[in-house]
Amino acid sequence: MNSSPDVRLRHLFEPRGVIVVGASSHPAKFGFVALHNLLAAGFAGKVFAVNRDGGEILGLATATGVEELPSGEADLALVCTPAGANPDVLRACAAKGVKAAYVVSGGYREAGPDGRRAEEELVALADKLDIVLAGPNGQGLVSTPAGLCAQIVGPYPVAGSISIASQSGNTTSSFMNYANQSGVGIARAVSAGNAAAVTVTDYLRWYRDDDATRVAFAYLEHSADGRAVFDGLRAVTAEKPVVLVKGGVTGAGQQAAASHTGALAGEQRIFAGAVRQAGVSLAATVEEAFDVAATFATQPLPKGPNTVVVTTAGGWGVMTADALAASSLRLMPLPDDLRAAIDTRLPPRWSRANPVDMAGGESRDTVPEVLELVAAHPAVDAVVYLGLGIQSNSAGLLRDGRFYPDHGLERIVAFHERQDRRFADAAAAASAATGKPVLTATELGVTDPSNPGPAAVRETGRYCYPSANRAVTALEHLWRYARFRQRRGWPA
Repeated sequence: MNSSPDVRLRHLFEPRGVIVVGASSHPAKFGFVALHNLLAAGFAGKVFAVNRDGGEILGLATATGVEELPSGEADLALVCTPAGANPDVLRACAAKGVKAAYVVSGGYREAGPDGRRAEEELVALADKLDIVLAGPNGQGLVSTPAGLCAQIVGPYPVAGSISIASQSGNTTSSFMNYANQSGVGIARAVSAGNAAAVTVTDYLRWYRDDDATRVAFAYLEHSADGRAVFDGLRAVTAEKPVVLVKGGVTGAGQQAAASHTGALAGEQRIFAGAVRQAGVSLAATVEEAFDVAATFATQPLPKGPNTVVVTTAGGWGVMTADALAASSLRLMPLPDDLRAAIDTRLPPRWSRANPVDMAGGESRDTVPEVLELVAAHPAVDAVVYLGLGIQSNSAGLLRDGRFYPDHGLERIVAFHERQDRRFADAAAAASAATGKPVLTATELGVTDPSNPGPAAVRETGRYCYPSANRAVTALEHLWRYARFRQRRGWPA
């Protein structure tokens, strides 16, 4: 199989103009939602709408047929017409210079033998017309560098460097929801639908050479050609990390996949072994996959497994030590020179071991100084920082109480909240200065996202992990991929 990406996919993700075929004035119709989302996201290129009755939709004059539109001004057609109409739609679009078509319509392979034949005929026609055919039976695509929201679902995500190729449109939406919640954003996203002509692997190959993409996420339920998937994944992981979730790993899941996309899933153990050999980060859930993709997008790769936990309280450190012990990472013994250096910053009651438990002994500058010392030590490969947001939680009690802002409470509240912002900044600065991953974990990232601690993590462009366990799992994926590259002599 050719390892080169299909350069024509650029017309999907960077079109000069878009035609919505089957635009509708009814807000419940795909043709309305697709046009609305395209316009609302602020796509800078030209937008055309085709509705057989003509008229105006969302302030845009519509054509009654594609043949009425100017030639050479749109690269992409978003096709929302019924399956039976789509061959003529493709022919008309090709005549106008359209290079790519995303077919939202269902009624193809997933609908039975007649639908399968219709799908095969549509693929053959697209090949003859030299049109890239995405879908059918999909929910659309997003390209934040182009301001493109050509999809029939939500949301439109915050911009970033994660790119998605998924056989489930709803999984694509889930990833974009996590992006908006966390602030770690999306570059490209496509619901592959039935993947009749363009497969998930084809999208991943294109992401490999895409400057806007730092890490790719894929969701797969099935593949007709396992060798092609393996070769494609291996070609991508040589350049960029790929995070993957496999659906249909049980009998019930396989039957659900069959009704969903018209194919049965493969045998999971063989698949898992193969993709790991290809250097893929195989995640068990979409939540884990986003944690891992966000980590690849915002953290450098570790050079080794040696991890130090820095915590403001003991219990968190104990549980994180357990998580590290169950992983391929290493809760390293604290080097003597590092212990001596930390001794000068903390009172004698600190743990004097790894985890570095400050035991409530932190002062104004302790957390930034200890994070800097630990991350800078040559024996340390990665840091997990716990306890962010505690001071702001205390400040919240004071702020919400009936004595605020008297008795000097206003000043101490401001100090506590300022400290948490400093600590978040210090974790990001320590990582940037050393080129090592420094992961900050607190449940406040999801239980109280407005807390100044996790809010500041988002402002630094880093990911705030909802728990230490999830941070350790994500870091282990990072280490596995780093080791995969090291064993092949590839640069990090």
